[in-house]
Amino acid sequence: MLALSNIRIGMAAEMTVIVTPGMTVGHFVPDMPQVYATPIMILHMEMASGSAIACHLPDGFVSVGMDVRVRHLAATPIGRAVRTTARVLELDRKSVVFEVEAWDGDRKIGDGTHRRGIVNVVEFEKRFGVRQLVTNLD
Repeated sequence: MLALSNIRIGMAAEMTVIVTPGMTVGHFVPDMPQVYATPIMILHMEMASGSAIACHLPDGFVSVGMDVRVRHLAATPIGRAVRTTARVLELDRKSVVFEVEAWDGDRKIGDGTHRRGIVNVVEFEKRFGVRQLVTNLD
């Protein structure tokens, strides 16, 4: 079974967040403005991208970020709603490319592309020595 056999060009997802103080560049870098930080915008674009295909991947497979080419076009202050969108643009044997955008109301504040690799979680963890944390609930 191919991991991408159920993924189609055009599949899409979006998410909306309200900008909080912890999402601002000023939260991370002293003396910087309290506006939506570029790395947080990229995180939200990645989350929308992953969400667009997650339920179409076989059991035991996930998508992981590989490449981001994004422009941050405008500042967004605390309290504003930001909507990020992701749409499958192209597929290859092991990855998916998304067109991504971020919006503050009807104003586009970011756009670009994002590539996600498709990996088998067990094989990935073995390859990189990653272990799942086990929480003792006793």
